[in-house]
Amino acid sequence: MAVVRHFRQILLWPLQLMPVAGRDQIQRHWEQLGDTDTPWFAVEDEFTGDPALFQPRHYSEFVTFLPSVQRFLYGESGGGGYGGSPIRVFRRDDVRRVRLCFKEQFAPVELSIAHVDLYFFYDIDVVILTVEVHADDLELPVVQEILFRFGRSYPANWDEDGQGGNCLAKVEWLDGDGHVLAASDYPDQAKYLKSVCCERTAAISADWEFLLAPMVPHASMRPGALRFRQLEYDRMPVMAYLAVDDPMGLSRGDFIRLAMATRSGPSDTLPFSADFLAEFDRQYCYDRYWGVNEGANTRFLCSGHAFVMVGEAGQKFFTDRETGLLGQFRHQYFLLGLIAHFHKAALLMFGDRLGSAVSRLDIRDAESVKRFKRTIRQTFEIFLRFTHRCWFHEVSVQAQAKALFAMWQDHLGTVPLYDSLRREVQDMAQYLDSDGLRRQANTVVRLTVVTTFGLIATITTGALGMNLLAAADDPLALRVLWFGLALVATLGLTLYTLMVSKRLSDMLETLSDQRLPLKAKLSAFARAWRLRASPVVKPPSPSRPPADR
Repeated sequence: MAVVRHFRQILLWPLQLMPVAGRDQIQRHWEQLGDTDTPWFAVEDEFTGDPALFQPRHYSEFVTFLPSVQRFLYGESGGGGYGGSPIRVFRRDDVRRVRLCFKEQFAPVELSIAHVDLYFFYDIDVVILTVEVHADDLELPVVQEILFRFGRSYPANWDEDGQGGNCLAKVEWLDGDGHVLAASDYPDQAKYLKSVCCERTAAISADWEFLLAPMVPHASMRPGALRFRQLEYDRMPVMAYLAVDDPMGLSRGDFIRLAMATRSGPSDTLPFSADFLAEFDRQYCYDRYWGVNEGANTRFLCSGHAFVMVGEAGQKFFTDRETGLLGQFRHQYFLLGLIAHFHKAALLMFGDRLGSAVSRLDIRDAESVKRFKRTIRQTFEIFLRFTHRCWFHEVSVQAQAKALFAMWQDHLGTVPLYDSLRREVQDMAQYLDSDGLRRQANTVVRLTVVTTFGLIATITTGALGMNLLAAADDPLALRVLWFGLALVATLGLTLYTLMVSKRLSDMLETLSDQRLPLKAKLSAFARAWRLRASPVVKPPSPSRPPADR
């Protein structure tokens, strides 16, 4: 049985952040962490201005990416117009280990925790929780079970014995002294059933709720300024690094289970049918350095949900923490995965926002229409900033990073999702523009009607060559009275003309139609000045014989 000499796993859990009441359009959710007593603290990046603290691996990480991606990840200093990075990172260090308890065949396993971080993104209501764990000398089936079962935010179902389906029997977060800080509650069916029944959302397991605190689920009745809701399903995306004695000794079934993050099984069997896996090597494996060089015998597996790197434990090229692939996995490849999953989370967030705006729209309520227009315009503005600042078709020109990011995007489906969302946003923006033009055209028509009828009175009085009332020498009080009467009469006539301007516009159109007889034109003229418009009488539809019963 193969043994994984060094195992490292990074969970990435994208979540949607809900707007904070009373905040501006661009919200700084991370500021809420500083308003309360929490274990989270801000993490400063390596670009501190002191070259003595800047390591070669930091340089290698930086030059991996294209300049536009560098500005997104690290910002721009000096007089650059881009400004700082839109990413804000917070970390907690009270959780030092995690104990994983399996249901039957394996003994409990403790993994060391390297990092527990929250990645916030400026102007995008998305946060990504990342948890990096590691251990040495684990059997391959144990690693496969960890990839399959660890990182479940809630149980998909329950087994006959009441345990959460596809989940671990128990997950316990431990402090530095080994004390349990929080534990999972997957077998608590009542909790999860009540949440779905009453709140229309799946509850979060107690261990993950503890890790996210003071953030709380949006549907929960618990108080909290930072509220979130899930964007995908119960499984968190995962990245894994496996150093084994002989990677060429792993079977095809082993690689398929790692790439798909499925449950463990005999190495000489396949988890799915042979027809389904016919294109596995082409679709899910990056084998640029596989089987061609003993010193660099490395295989990359990517299915979108899971990214796995497998290599030889005895080679420094693969295991060195600074210059080897282990260091690159924790930095360059982690950032590749972070960008890929951030893209999908942001697009799902935009789609959710558009769907919520449309569902709340009531065209009979003027206030609802105003809110809808405001939300769509704000979303359109944020989407434009996301497109020009955060969206990348390519992140690197280095062959390996470029190919793996393209594979990641392809399996996550972010490019077609982006294109679809862009069309939806543009369609809604065009609708708002056309609606504004329609309203403006109606206003112009009404003003044109008022001007047309005002022109009649103007020409009529102007043709007399004199004022209708010679009140220039009357006392001031009498002149003020005449002015008030004229103002009231003119205002009343103007308002009435505006009230019936639609009918007057139809009347003018009818009068200008040379094909209509004089009687029809006079009838249209009479209808236009009535206080209530007469109903339109439709010709009766031709009679139809009754259908046979």
